[in-house]
Amino acid sequence: MTALLQQLRTAVGSANVLTEAADTAPYLTDWRKRYHGRAQAVVRPGSTAEVAAVVQACAAAGTPMVPQGGNTGLVGGGTPDERGNSVLLSLQRMNRIRALDPDNDTITVEAGCILQQVQQAARAAGRLFPLSLAAEGSATIGGNLATNAGGTQVLRYGNARELTLGLEVVLPDGRVWDGLRGLRKDNTGYDLKQLFIGAEGTLGVITAATLRLHALPRVQRTALAALPSLQAATALLNRARAAASATLTAFEVMSDVCLRSVARELPQQRLPLAPDTAPWFALLELSDPDDEARASALLERLLGAALEEGLAVDAVIAQSLAEAQALWRLRESIPEAQAKAGGNVKHDIALPVSRVAEFVASTNAALAAQFPWIQPVVFGHLGDGNLHYNMQTKPGTPLGTAFAHERAINEVVHPAVAARGGSISAEHGLGQLKREEIRRHKSEVELALMRSIKAALDPHGLMNPGKLL
Repeated sequence: MTALLQQLRTAVGSANVLTEAADTAPYLTDWRKRYHGRAQAVVRPGSTAEVAAVVQACAAAGTPMVPQGGNTGLVGGGTPDERGNSVLLSLQRMNRIRALDPDNDTITVEAGCILQQVQQAARAAGRLFPLSLAAEGSATIGGNLATNAGGTQVLRYGNARELTLGLEVVLPDGRVWDGLRGLRKDNTGYDLKQLFIGAEGTLGVITAATLRLHALPRVQRTALAALPSLQAATALLNRARAAASATLTAFEVMSDVCLRSVARELPQQRLPLAPDTAPWFALLELSDPDDEARASALLERLLGAALEEGLAVDAVIAQSLAEAQALWRLRESIPEAQAKAGGNVKHDIALPVSRVAEFVASTNAALAAQFPWIQPVVFGHLGDGNLHYNMQTKPGTPLGTAFAHERAINEVVHPAVAARGGSISAEHGLGQLKREEIRRHKSEVELALMRSIKAALDPHGLMNPGKLL
């Protein structure tokens, strides 16, 4: 038993310091089973004071720390490396809702709270916490903030960054910064919380957050439209924005390949429109405070005009909550269908909305010319320009072919994104997966500023080493 392990057991209790391989294994492999790490121990603190004690002990021993939330990340950001000298800091036990202030429209929660738990607590108080993503049943708030998660409601409510008013953070030396302020206006210096949101645990450990709530829509109307092209999708998005304004809360786009994959791999899913109806599909959602007739009429007028003008070739409007949920399940099932189909090379990219259609057409063509076996699977949040531009293989191609060509595929995709003023990471972060690649797409000035911030807050480089930078 090392002195550090004894200190950790004293800080959090022996039952919450895991060292046996069978106990630590679930924490040491990422969700995609792509990264496999080792650690001296997995430590599960239950309070901010315990996190601070763990960080102080590790800092004194010069031991690297890897914060982890729900372990649902897609870029290896919460997985330690293979050296085995780090301590993995799991925040899952810190799952209390500390306060809910409906008059101030805020909720204060600990970092280990499951996203769905926060959504439900807000809804029980007649409020909406709008951050929504496919992994919301297992992803934690700490991880959502560490990666500045986006999801399906960014079009109306913004990323996690826009939904956060205050943070509590344990710094790399074990000091606690209490910035849990529920203020919309606080112009008293640097906005420190923004340093830690999106920093992927490299600057400190987020232990709690005060989050912004919104009015709970009483009415939501959902529709699926079949579209002749991505250009038509962009035009329909513009029409929807003009007609619905802030009541347009989601606009998702999916290729026919996505729906074919869902139908093939998840046959229990019902497709209200056949994949061969059109090459593209859009999922629209309107949210109204209380007027169902108004929301229904607006959506019907919008889709009716789109059909008349050729922006859509068919459409279906959900007539019940169950039908709306079924439409959303189609969208949310795409990653599962891709995994069942044998995996893919993922790209989480952001582009100006005006450049999306041209990017997809030209980059698809460039990839097809170089890799005739490739099958693009394109879907995402068109309303905010975030595409999941993933590459599978056509039927009959050996499994693993896409992964074997990942670097070459990236060398086509990433420059095409950069040439259009885009980003190679929209909402998943950099982690281990894109740590080196980002050096090709950020200026030396940007990288130097990032390194300066890292050096100022974590001079010994103990917080989540090997990630992001």
